[in-house]
Amino acid sequence: MERQMICIMCPMGCNLTVKEQDGQITVTGNGCNRGVVFAKEEISCPKRIVTTSVKTKNGVKSVKTTASIPKSLIFDCVKEIEKLRLKDAKFGQIIIKNVLNTGADVVVTANE
Repeated sequence: MERQMICIMCPMGCNLTVKEQDGQITVTGNGCNRGVVFAKEEISCPKRIVTTSVKTKNGVKSVKTTASIPKSLIFDCVKEIEKLRLKDAKFGQIIIKNVLNTGADVVVTANE
């Protein structure tokens, strides 16, 4: 089986060709090794960084996961974040540790 995809690991956006045959995955078209890692992960267990906002007493603050989580857990992650109402939150503050047992934390990404 052969698939085409665009690597999202850096601004280059390499056009990757991914071939899967007899349990082996080969990747071509990558400009760096990150493209190989991305393509193999995208085939076996696609992951993404989650970026959203959390409610505070003064409005909302932007937050994100510190690492990619399985795409299948994105909506559950957002639901966990939506449950929160923070009094105050500072840049870099962890607001959820190890969200959904993924190994990723949810952190505040803005001061204002």
